[in-house]
Amino acid sequence: MPQMAPMSWLIMFTMFCMTLMVVSTINYYMYTPMIEKTMQEMKITKKMNWKW
Repeated sequence: MPQMAPMSWLIMFTMFCMTLMVVSTINYYMYTPMIEKTMQEMKITKKMNWKW
């Protein structure tokens, strides 16, 4: 029935928004920075003594 179409669109919009929020939240909290690796790379750097 055409009278029920707005209700269907509202439910679809709500489901889309909730899914987007859940996926974004999961994506945000799954990120793990590589701090230890960058600290090790900084320790390996060579010091160069320039002789002019």
